[in-house]
Amino acid sequence: MKIKHLTIVAAIAVMASACSNQPKTNEEPQPKLIDKYAEYTLTSDISHLSENEKEMLPLLFEAADIMDDLFWRENYGDKEELMARISDPDLQKFACITYGPWDGLDGNKSFVEGIGEKPAGAQFYPQDMTEEEWEAFDDPDKNSQYTMIVRDENGNLKCVWYHDYFAEQINKAASLLDDASELAGDEEFAEYLRLRAKALRTDDYFESDMRWMDVRNNNIDMVVGPIENYTDARYGIKASHEAFILIKDQEWTKQLARYAQFVPELQKQLPVSEEYKKEVPGADADLAAYDAVYYAGDCNANSKTIAINLPNDERVQLQRGTRKLQLKNAMAAKFEKILQPIASVLMTPESMEHIKFDAFFANVMFHETAHGMGIKNTITEKGTVRDALGNQYSAIEEAKADVLGLYLVTKLAEMGEYTNTTMEDNYTTFMAGIFRSVRFGAASAHGKANMLTFNYFQNEGAFTRNEEGLYAIDFEKMKVAVEKLAGDILVCQGNGVYEAAKAWMDEMSVIKPELQADLDRVNEAGIPVDIYYNMGPDVLLNK
Repeated sequence: MKIKHLTIVAAIAVMASACSNQPKTNEEPQPKLIDKYAEYTLTSDISHLSENEKEMLPLLFEAADIMDDLFWRENYGDKEELMARISDPDLQKFACITYGPWDGLDGNKSFVEGIGEKPAGAQFYPQDMTEEEWEAFDDPDKNSQYTMIVRDENGNLKCVWYHDYFAEQINKAASLLDDASELAGDEEFAEYLRLRAKALRTDDYFESDMRWMDVRNNNIDMVVGPIENYTDARYGIKASHEAFILIKDQEWTKQLARYAQFVPELQKQLPVSEEYKKEVPGADADLAAYDAVYYAGDCNANSKTIAINLPNDERVQLQRGTRKLQLKNAMAAKFEKILQPIASVLMTPESMEHIKFDAFFANVMFHETAHGMGIKNTITEKGTVRDALGNQYSAIEEAKADVLGLYLVTKLAEMGEYTNTTMEDNYTTFMAGIFRSVRFGAASAHGKANMLTFNYFQNEGAFTRNEEGLYAIDFEKMKVAVEKLAGDILVCQGNGVYEAAKAWMDEMSVIKPELQADLDRVNEAGIPVDIYYNMGPDVLLNK
């Protein structure tokens, strides 16, 4: 049934997360907490959208807010109960950014009195569940990404599918997507919304993921559902709810589209023996540029995503590839507010000449391309890499994407296909990007990935640090180190030996005193660690 939605814009604006648009107070913010984040307004030109597309947007915002609520429950529990425990407005705002009382940029340290360590499994498992119970729990659904583990009336472990556990909110979100599909101007996007609504109701996302691969001619896009496994630090199994609402940049997308054709050939050139690159990634990869206009749930917690590489389903990746969505306005925010200022503190003056936004954009783009490459199933009959590496998978996969992305842009430059920047630009900007990302802390998958890369490159002599504590790239050694680390990671994934992966990460993903002292200089300079957004229907639709 088609209904009038423009009349509810104002109501949706009020419902939009107060965490994004908290009123300013006259009190001094806490410098070690709220000042970690710089505010940035997410918006985009929507003058080219049809009236139906503009009418669809409030529905997408409302569905995204439901994902936001679900992530609060998965990550912490009762949001209102937490807010009632915090009297300081700035600390409340900080808790909104972190989606709980734990600072994700400082090892998940609690910043609310009386609340202890964050449970490794967040709220996906009973807090008192022992390892022995988990091992003895004989239910194949326990390893699904889409089940909550609870206790039944007898105290025994039980699986409950997300669509049952969150039934009321899931059904509401699905209905909103159904209604939005009637207003979508692009038929492929409309069909995706219909199938995504079905997926939310069944927890079977394969069909909607496959259909999302066909969404190429759209003006608006949306990523919605339980997607990433970062929040489940206990087993790396459970997916958290999130949503992005995106406005396509048609001109930049045309510039990026040509790189997708090289993915199969680049897979063949990976720096490992044949058994580690025998899988053929889908050649239907999509590279596109967007303005992000809304983040909700997992993707909005702590450090913010600046690019998307989905679907995560290995079956879709092998059959169709992935879509790699570059969030141009979010990238520009981090480059201008964080990366450039960090580089000015830690890089030599000569190096600063190579810090370029286009290089940053390319590094991120090929990072996302690299996620879809390599190997998805172990060569040792241990199943998928994700299953074999368990809670080590996310950090190692992020490290793979980082270094393999740099390897890919190097290869494309050698082929004469990438000419936007020089390799000196890309390598130097990549190094500055490590300093930016490692400040996310050792508790995050991205932080661990960056420390693995930093320590590996340091061991290989890929960069130097002078007496003033300023860094510079050794370009030839960096090129060798990139290829060598890419190979080591792909072999680690292909072998699928959990113990070896964990030992490697335990050794290499640590911040050593010298680097910590350098990062302290960045903090003392008052450079924010990340950004938070002023966003929502009132920002986009009423500007």
